[in-house]
Amino acid sequence: MIQETMSGRVLKQDHVDPVRTVAGVDVGFEERNTITRAAVVVLHFPSLVVLEESVARRPTSFPYVPGFLSFRELPAVLDALQQLVVKPDLFLCDGQGIAHPRRFGIASHLGVLTNVPSVGVAKSILVGKHGEVPDKRGAWQPLWHREEIVGAALCTRVKTRPVYISIGHRITLETAIEYVMRCTTKYRLPETTRHADKLASNR
Repeated sequence: MIQETMSGRVLKQDHVDPVRTVAGVDVGFEERNTITRAAVVVLHFPSLVVLEESVARRPTSFPYVPGFLSFRELPAVLDALQQLVVKPDLFLCDGQGIAHPRRFGIASHLGVLTNVPSVGVAKSILVGKHGEVPDKRGAWQPLWHREEIVGAALCTRVKTRPVYISIGHRITLETAIEYVMRCTTKYRLPETTRHADKLASNR
């Protein structure tokens, strides 16, 4: 299977050059899911000032199959990336990295294809279980699946549900958590995700 083969190319060590730009990536759909709408928002790091936005649309060519969303969403994401003038040093993707049944969610797929460090920042669990996360900003618990740590349940804001962080490519889990926290201000989601989500859903 393609995912299982490509998952072997994921680097789980830090190969992160100095980060001056960080990009949020999200995907939405239009016209009863027949059009895929990908959004990429590039922010300066660490100020989190928006530098550039890109939206790309293309006909949806892959069905909705849980666990295979990157095949449905990435073609439009790659189109959006080609339109950018400012190149991202790090991707924070709305979705999973290795916290995936075959250890190859959209963040890993994008990272491997572009050879850019990437992190999965998901709003919900796809696979795995974790202990109770302390209600303290920055606290986290490992996300376990099949006796392996595949991510982290991270408290980004007190009195809110955790977000789920996983390695995409060229980064360790601890470094991924650090960048997510540095991109998160007063909301549950990092600024990268908030901006990209709005742009992808045209809100």
